[in-house]
Amino acid sequence: MSGEKLKVAIVGSTGYGGVELIRFLLGHPEVEITSVISSSSSGLPITDGFPHLSEIVLQNLEAVDPQAIAEKADVVFTATPSGVSGKLVPELLAAGLKVIDLSGDFRIKDGAVYETWYKHEAPAAELLEQAIYGLAELNGDAVKGSEFISNPGCYPTATLLGLIPALQAGWINPKSIIIDAKSGVSGAGRGTSLMTHYAEINENLKVYKVNKHQHIPEVEQCLSQIAGEPVTVTFTTHLVPMTRGIMTTMYAGLIGTHTEAELVELYRHYYEGRPFVRVREAGKWPATKEVFGSNYCDIGFAVDERTGRLTIVSVIDNVVKGAAGQAIQNLNLMMGWDETTGLLLSPVYP
Repeated sequence: MSGEKLKVAIVGSTGYGGVELIRFLLGHPEVEITSVISSSSSGLPITDGFPHLSEIVLQNLEAVDPQAIAEKADVVFTATPSGVSGKLVPELLAAGLKVIDLSGDFRIKDGAVYETWYKHEAPAAELLEQAIYGLAELNGDAVKGSEFISNPGCYPTATLLGLIPALQAGWINPKSIIIDAKSGVSGAGRGTSLMTHYAEINENLKVYKVNKHQHIPEVEQCLSQIAGEPVTVTFTTHLVPMTRGIMTTMYAGLIGTHTEAELVELYRHYYEGRPFVRVREAGKWPATKEVFGSNYCDIGFAVDERTGRLTIVSVIDNVVKGAAGQAIQNLNLMMGWDETTGLLLSPVYP
């Protein structure tokens, strides 16, 4: 970049993912935010909706105009709802921008599968093929030097990081996987609904989208690639009365006899050199508070010798590692920077 900072734009700056991108990118030494963009609030100060950014972000929100974005930026993050990015991203790529998409529109490689689960028309097949699935700990080498990244979903990030090493090693039965996933309400976005209304979610625990969650095919697609055979999973999601955090508790039948200490060794070897995955000692399990506000994924294990099953517990902050933080991690890899640049914030505790 000849000493100049990389110019980035954020489409969808008024959502939780967008505003979290702003928080991290403001501290990124190689980046300058040149445009904050919102189709619904263009022309207004971003501080109208986010007063905590007063005297920090001075730009007004801009309209979505691919050519105008390209005149100011080199890379654009699209933190938009599914169905929006599928139409917008082709125009951004055609304008010469590198794109990191935080929606679900380009994660599923089979357009027919996408349409079944997302209920939108699928993007063009060539774009689905072009998009690199940005699970950095799995596809980091493919992300380097790429032009177009599809950022993983929040639930799949926690789930896949928890399952991949054991599945790849052949230590668990791919036909036996059950995933119990719980998320804070920020995962539902900033829009209001009865489901996330305070009086409805406070002191309550809700199951939702049983066997119908749109992240199921994303998880199955990746696990099938790892296993070398079709993998289907039972995947159940819940809302819990907290703002941030995801815990996925995964169950699978063990193949062979493996101790918790062996699992710790396997996972630490797999994630060696991947600074944002922390593997707990045997007998210690992670909690969502321990990754709050950070880009870390913490993983722990329990082996049940009586049933021959393995329990894996994986936690992330859904807005950071599950969205904005991982997107910046992908930006760092894309640009050839250290992947931790701008992301080495310790979790907020308590």
